[in-house]
Amino acid sequence: MPLDWIMGLIGGLMIGSAAAMFLLINGRIMGASGILGGLVDGTGRSNRSERLFFVAGLFLVPLAVVQVYERVDTNLTGNLAVVVAAGLLVGIGTRIANGCTSGHGVCGISRLSLRGMVATVFYILAGGVTVVVFKHLLGII
Repeated sequence: MPLDWIMGLIGGLMIGSAAAMFLLINGRIMGASGILGGLVDGTGRSNRSERLFFVAGLFLVPLAVVQVYERVDTNLTGNLAVVVAAGLLVGIGTRIANGCTSGHGVCGISRLSLRGMVATVFYILAGGVTVVVFKHLLGII
């Protein structure tokens, strides 16, 4: 039996638990783009160390997972230019939308936020259109 759904369930429970703990302990939404954005634009000076630890975890946890598993299949393209462009576009989009999938999708939907639900629908639609265009029509990814 494939373990994909179990790994997805475990990952979802971990993200949901982390978001709930962050909200209960800090009284703020765990939105990755907002946490990182506060470091970049300087608005997060009051809790800079907390933000740095959060962002460090975003980089260190995947490195730890790679050490545990022999092979991690990400389905990521080998084209570095596409990866960089995608990252920049996602970053720009999260600033325009005033949040990312962790803020709007995980935390917004769980709080029954209409704004979070609408943003999440548009994130998913944009992702679907992007895959159709860049993978199936243009063959770039």
